[in-house]
Amino acid sequence: MGDPALSHTELLSSAEGVVMIIGAPDSGKTTLARMLVDTALQGGRTVAYIDSDLACTTVGPPTCVGLKWLRSPADADDLAQADDLRFVGSIRPDRFILQQVAGVASLVDSVRAEADLIVVDTSGTVSGVVGQRLKYHKAELVRPDTVWAVQRGGELEPLVGLLRRFLSTNVITVPANRGGLPMSPEERMDMRAARFAAAFPAPLQRWRVLPTVFAPSLPAGFDLVRLHRMIVGVHDRQGRCLCLGMLEYEDVLRVITSGNQGMAGLQIGSVRLDPKTFHTTSVRLNELMFGLG
Repeated sequence: MGDPALSHTELLSSAEGVVMIIGAPDSGKTTLARMLVDTALQGGRTVAYIDSDLACTTVGPPTCVGLKWLRSPADADDLAQADDLRFVGSIRPDRFILQQVAGVASLVDSVRAEADLIVVDTSGTVSGVVGQRLKYHKAELVRPDTVWAVQRGGELEPLVGLLRRFLSTNVITVPANRGGLPMSPEERMDMRAARFAAAFPAPLQRWRVLPTVFAPSLPAGFDLVRLHRMIVGVHDRQGRCLCLGMLEYEDVLRVITSGNQGMAGLQIGSVRLDPKTFHTTSVRLNELMFGLG
């Protein structure tokens, strides 16, 4: 088991620098993150909270890594509105691993100089090749001062061992929250749909777009109808994601979004969105681009 698990009270009072929280679904990661944020704010500290759970987001819309600045206890009442975003384009952790890791590292680097405490909340993918690669490379680039491993039994031991063996960061095991009820797949889907709906508030705007504004670039002869209802990240010239957009093709290609101020390009994701239910269908981007999906 390694080091004895510390109590939540001991952790909250000693947290410094960058704290990354890992754990399986329904282990209480986000609850613990909120407790840490509240404790830091009560102590007068400025907190940067980074949410990297792409499917069940707390900060910002799904498919994005979101940053929220918290400077007073009142700020914690509205975590949903992100102050900065990095578009990944997927709700599945086994896709776009590079974009997830780069997005988190980019946001952490952007706040290091100003934040007294940086809290990185992560997804529940912690096992197998994907879970270990994702968490290892995220920790490798972010360089957290401490990793809190929230576990019920021994489910995190392979990942904890990996982090301790290859990285110098301090990894502390934390007992999981045993009081909460696990969310059903239907509850998670409904929560995700609500977060997508919040990313497209009325009144929406429709802007005609050219095939040359996309990343990745569209291949020659690409049938634009294949982009209908695909989620995109609306980006500025500094590489920041301003908001989500949804593509619409009816004779011409348009992007539906809550605004276009600063829009310089659109990054294509791997999710198709139903505008009525806000439920999603995963799409393999290489198959979409080359006419196989």
